[in-house]
Amino acid sequence: MTGVLASQQLDRMIADGAIAATPPILPEQVQPASLDLRLGTRAWRVRASFLAGEGRTVAQRLEEFEMHQIDLTHGAVLEKGCVYVVPLMERLSLPPEVQAVANAKSSTGRLDLLTRTITDGGEEFDRVAPGYDGPLYAEICPRSFSVLVRPGMRLNQIRFRAGQAVLSDDELRMLHAESPLVDGDAVIDGGLGFSVDLKPAESTLVGYRAKPHTGVIDLDRIGFYDPTEFWEEIRTSAGQIILDPGAFYILVSREAVHIPPAYAAEMAPFLAMVGEFRVHYAGFFDPGFGHAQAGGAGSRGVLEVRCHESPFVLEHGQVVGRLVYERMAEVPGQLYGQDIASNYQGQGLKLSKHFRAV
Repeated sequence: MTGVLASQQLDRMIADGAIAATPPILPEQVQPASLDLRLGTRAWRVRASFLAGEGRTVAQRLEEFEMHQIDLTHGAVLEKGCVYVVPLMERLSLPPEVQAVANAKSSTGRLDLLTRTITDGGEEFDRVAPGYDGPLYAEICPRSFSVLVRPGMRLNQIRFRAGQAVLSDDELRMLHAESPLVDGDAVIDGGLGFSVDLKPAESTLVGYRAKPHTGVIDLDRIGFYDPTEFWEEIRTSAGQIILDPGAFYILVSREAVHIPPAYAAEMAPFLAMVGEFRVHYAGFFDPGFGHAQAGGAGSRGVLEVRCHESPFVLEHGQVVGRLVYERMAEVPGQLYGQDIASNYQGQGLKLSKHFRAV
């Protein structure tokens, strides 16, 4: 078994106890190539972000950094600019050949809600060592908006893999020749390059910038909020914008992306040689994303952009990051956008599902 584990393989891991939870895992948590993770009933407000480190547990570090505890049972607000640690309902007992990587879900990233997974003995965020046996925790730092959360909410997701699954550039070129991965020329160098769209065909609207002083977002309210209360429209007819340091933007890729059913992809969050900014906080692309077999005809990649250091001019067509493709160990029994509730199949420039359609 080599590759990213598919939904039916995750079902087997749940049945075997390699993935367990209290209360039990719900069928809708299992995605084509990942498992949604649920918040537990309590949050710890901590002085700073941390990793457990070799030989230490997260519980031990919480004793060191705790400021106070918050009961989430009836809902609680996580304040913008603060750092929280929440035990997750799920725990792992992985086989020695299986490792895992976690990431924020798409809607979480589009709210600038920094959410990372930490583990006992962990020395990296969002990375779970092969054979890990222990609990999982979410570190949550709301950066643009304060949010109302409750137990059972799914802010991040985890993907399991065995062996080396990443495609080389030569393999990626062969895959593109067999099943086009983008609607145009493929720029392949350490993955599939993607660029920013600042010249949309029918509008001058190219993105959104988070407003600095807003109300609280209840993460259970879907299609509820007026975008104008939380976002400023970014418009240009010149094909360029200037990113302000520290500001958060929602932009979109120029390319329409396809993920064939036997593959998954992850968007690399940095491409340092083109500018000091991050372009994605929610990096998983499931099998079937944008693929015709799963009801898609190419889906744009939404870019969650935060600029660092100094103002930066971003221009239409500028390469801003790359997609790293991986093989699936099996073709999933369900694909993104096909028979499951997939919010972003066929997407263009789009805010998170919490906002009314523009």
